[in-house]
Amino acid sequence: MTSITIKRALLSVSDKTGVVDLARALADKGVELVSTGGTAKALRDAGLDVRDISDLTGFPEMMDGRVKTLHPMVHGGLLAVRDDAAHAASMQEHNIGAIDLVVVNLYPFEATVAKGAERDEVVENIDIGGPSMVRSAAKNHAYVAIVTDPADYALVATGETSLDDRKRLAAKAFALTAAYDGAIARWFGQVDQGAPFPDVLPLTLRREGDPLRYGENPHQAAAFYAAGNGVRGVGQARQVQGKALSYNNYNDADAALELVAEFRDAAPTCVIIKHANPCGVATAATLEEAYAQAFACDTVSAFGGIIALNRPLDAATAKAITGIFTEVVVAPDADEEAIALFAAKKNLRLLLTGDLPDAARGGLFAKSIAGGWLVQGRDNGVLNDNMMKVVTRRQPTAQELADCRFAWTIAKHVKSNAIVYAKDGATAGVGAGQMNRLESARIAAWKAKDAAEKAGWNEPRTIGSAVASDAFFPFADGLMAAVEAGATAVIQPGGSIRDDEVIAAADAAGLAMVFTGMRHFRH
Repeated sequence: MTSITIKRALLSVSDKTGVVDLARALADKGVELVSTGGTAKALRDAGLDVRDISDLTGFPEMMDGRVKTLHPMVHGGLLAVRDDAAHAASMQEHNIGAIDLVVVNLYPFEATVAKGAERDEVVENIDIGGPSMVRSAAKNHAYVAIVTDPADYALVATGETSLDDRKRLAAKAFALTAAYDGAIARWFGQVDQGAPFPDVLPLTLRREGDPLRYGENPHQAAAFYAAGNGVRGVGQARQVQGKALSYNNYNDADAALELVAEFRDAAPTCVIIKHANPCGVATAATLEEAYAQAFACDTVSAFGGIIALNRPLDAATAKAITGIFTEVVVAPDADEEAIALFAAKKNLRLLLTGDLPDAARGGLFAKSIAGGWLVQGRDNGVLNDNMMKVVTRRQPTAQELADCRFAWTIAKHVKSNAIVYAKDGATAGVGAGQMNRLESARIAAWKAKDAAEKAGWNEPRTIGSAVASDAFFPFADGLMAAVEAGATAVIQPGGSIRDDEVIAAADAAGLAMVFTGMRHFRH
């Protein structure tokens, strides 16, 4: 069949948004309305004639509403193949009437978990009858329309449904029940049973918006899917202006947001990202100054980059940013003057997040590989005083220690092998993604020297800087490259079989070196 005329509709919704208007439109088309509990009451209160589900089944709703729709009179009416003679005979023999439309949305399980409800309340919000009706109606979509989202009410309000619409509604319904069951399974496994990596890990994502123009490269298709975990990120930000985000924009803007979130409670901070790596980061008295210091670290890479701020964007900073081409600016908010300044840059995307994510939050990180997925906890390790162990004869000064902490925080967000030089709350040079640590140290130093020449400084900012390494120095050569660049303090995890050799080299050079015992590989 293609077009179906709706003669009987079953409505049973937890979220009653728009259901009265839909029921009224159906009633005007002569559709018989059947309903349950609170939905039936809402429709009667609106003056509509409604048949109780108990009248249809011959059994009362019982067990606090747990049992009401799990009945052959309901599921027979949903699952019967209308043009199958045996099915038709069964319907006639048992007086089962066809149901042409089901309107259902489910108990708010995830919302109940999110509000921190007690276990009994969480379990009670596991819907059983609702998903059963959804699946029955969706399976028999050749004859039955299933609506699970108030946004789709208009599709059935006419009293007629097309096969194409019923197919789309069925696909949406099965996706809903899969996501619903996945959320329940995750809660039972990870929360209730305390198993972060259960035997089966359901991953359910919801596509937001249209598919993207393409992926990392034009021959790759791409889309953005939201996790639905309550965390506000790039995908949940309000885009004030600019064309739609690309795959690379999402990836880079997320890298910028994750790094600036490390400074959510710090002084004004600016992060500049290029190809998912920070090319400049600074903390200063004002956002404008922080941007200037971050930009000075690498004025070449900053062109076409992504900027993230830990404070609302102000006009002075916005004016400075418009001095070069920038792809995306991410900030918690922006004042009207700043927004007006950006309006002249039509291709500049401005994303307002409303807040910054918690850098120390938990959760899982998943990466696809051939034949499966690698899953791990997020790198939410935070450095504290108890972790920092001075291993050299010379103790770091207060400023060196502050620069060590700053450089270490940046290194956590640089692709491995990562080397970061920092001085006075600003990056001096960043070496990312090299196959050995020595080359990363040299590249970062070279970039600092190049930045100094472009800025007309007397010396690069690596002179008197602190240097952070995301993993231990396996040999003293990488450390000596930092010494040659002018670094006076080092922060690294330690743990190499040659730690003694590296410590001896640091002592010989007069360095202060701190071990953290924590590695921050980022591949």
